[in-house]
Amino acid sequence: MQEMTAQDHSKTKIKICGLRRREDILAVNEAKPDYCGFIIEFPKSFRSVTADEVRDLVKDLIQEIQPVGVFVDAPMELVRSLLDDGTLALAQLHGQENESYIRELKTYTDKPIIKAFSIKTAEDIEKALQSPADYILLDQGGGGTGKTFDWSLIPEIQRPFFLAGGIGAANLEQAIREIHPYAVDLSSSVETEKWKDPAKIRQVVDIVRKMKETK
Repeated sequence: MQEMTAQDHSKTKIKICGLRRREDILAVNEAKPDYCGFIIEFPKSFRSVTADEVRDLVKDLIQEIQPVGVFVDAPMELVRSLLDDGTLALAQLHGQENESYIRELKTYTDKPIIKAFSIKTAEDIEKALQSPADYILLDQGGGGTGKTFDWSLIPEIQRPFFLAGGIGAANLEQAIREIHPYAVDLSSSVETEKWKDPAKIRQVVDIVRKMKETK
């Protein structure tokens, strides 16, 4: 995996996660984030969709946006099937998947794997940095609670990472300027009454795009 350089920080990407309706697809098609995420076969989340629903939803997704499947301790066959049939461009593992799971999955696919880590201590960061995944995602614990974690725990990281947890229009610029993530990952902050809000999605994507133009 290539190391990030200072100039890469001006190319921060944005992911809108937790899509579940055709209206959500239309909203991201208009705003054009780099990635969009689907929480797949995880009934504990109100954002969960079935594999068949994802297959149907991505048919309307424009080519510029890469679809990401978010899985929580899912059977590997489910993850593989959605990568293999072209439904997903990336898989994001958000459960207790260990290194052997990730290494085995990578033998079946050349599509990028993201592994999410709950960050509460500096030791959590060190564990994340050792992951064999293509990307790591640093979060406050997942679940789209809209809460941040202590960003001061993040050192200068020489590998691409996604930053999640409590990022929205109010602190998006700060997150990019101070933390320099490869990508920011937003979900609850672009919702109104638990449904994706097209205006909020446009707002945050516009913030990231304008930051690129001014760097």
